[in-house]
Amino acid sequence: MSAVELRGFGWRHAGRKAWAVRGVDLRVERGERVLLLGPSGAGKSTLLAALAGLLADDSGEREGTAEIDGLDTRKARERVGIVFQDPATQLVMSRVGDDVAFGLENRAVPAEEIWPRVRQALGAVGFGHPLDRPTHALSGGEQQRLALAGVLALRPDLLLLDEPTANLDPVGAELVRASLRGAVSRDTTVIMVEHRLEPIVPFVDRVVVLAPGGGVVASGPPAEVFGSHGAALAADGIWVPGRPLPPPRRAVSSPGDVLITADQVALAPRLAATDLAVRTGEALAVLGPNGAGKSTLALLLGGLLKPTSGRVVASSVLAGADAARPPHRWRATDLTARIGSVFQDPEHQFVASTVRDELAVGPRRLGRSLAVVDELLARLRLEHLARANPYTLSGGEARRLSVATALASAPRLLLLDEPTFGQDRRTWIELVALLADLRDEGHGVLAVTHDAAFVDALADQRLELTR
Repeated sequence: MSAVELRGFGWRHAGRKAWAVRGVDLRVERGERVLLLGPSGAGKSTLLAALAGLLADDSGEREGTAEIDGLDTRKARERVGIVFQDPATQLVMSRVGDDVAFGLENRAVPAEEIWPRVRQALGAVGFGHPLDRPTHALSGGEQQRLALAGVLALRPDLLLLDEPTANLDPVGAELVRASLRGAVSRDTTVIMVEHRLEPIVPFVDRVVVLAPGGGVVASGPPAEVFGSHGAALAADGIWVPGRPLPPPRRAVSSPGDVLITADQVALAPRLAATDLAVRTGEALAVLGPNGAGKSTLALLLGGLLKPTSGRVVASSVLAGADAARPPHRWRATDLTARIGSVFQDPEHQFVASTVRDELAVGPRRLGRSLAVVDELLARLRLEHLARANPYTLSGGEARRLSVATALASAPRLLLLDEPTFGQDRRTWIELVALLADLRDEGHGVLAVTHDAAFVDALADQRLELTR
């Protein structure tokens, strides 16, 4: 077991004026389970990285102390296991079993214990693929479960979880929560970050709320914190259980012309034959379990993959004379002007060195006004990050920027993969409003999502994929 103590802890990333987190005084007792809350950008992920001993001195400025059982966290890494916000960053081997075994081998676990522990950890998170399954063939949600299994296999004294269910379908998310309940010993200290709280609150003993400006604003049992501070926390963007969302945004008119269709389109073995159509003035939600091919479908529609069978057909409303050719054969400039894609991993689409320049790429290329850049920076609470490098953003901030880059170009068709990942309550509401406005202006919107509240708030049609 490990006790954690932070005294006046702060961290500022190199090249940033603002501190990512500052003035944190916190003690977590051995075996305690703590839920760390705060608006998007409050420094939750940075704090977890500090506790894992992952903030190198040459990558920023540190103040105060962070210790595990009196030992600087940078010298206590072997006591800690962490699941990152983006699980792909910690998958290192080409096969599932080897990836879970990698950490055990590096910790010099006896050879006869390694594979039983690998199988136990994979079973605990409900991972059904064989041990030789290629890691590159896994969906984002499957990667998340694999990353958690790799950490559980190490049996750490301190377990750090950064939104462990964010990219999982409801069944997968419940499997992870069940694995946390059943596979994590009460002797293990747990500190976790989650945005959607209701399912996870029964697992934790204490809630700690970080303020964006620094420090801890509330700490105590969940019922006490939410009862005393619920209204203020919700106003600051915290997903307080039981707080209602604004009413759904229904389309102002019936759907119009077809923009794009999928006719028995498939990409073996990732996506079975699928039919759909996206129209102007319509928002279509693509649902289904992890591994069903939702992200693959979005890439096929966006002209970024070539189908193995079937076809993707763009209408003349979307493509003009190019309607005779499938999107994957269009020129890159034409493709990006007509179809805006937001990838599951936002960092895969960043091309500029600052947030402001990233937002300006599309409008500048299309010869449009850059006034939209300042508007989106303000509406999506990215103004204070305008000069920051996109690759230094938190997961929620990076997701907002990726969606904003697509909105800045205002393409006729918008394809989004998990657009609400990592968002606090305020930015979630703003994203829904922006997408609803775009739809009501006559654009087509397709969103791949596991977010049931987002579907209820925006979707006019739903397509359910199966494995």
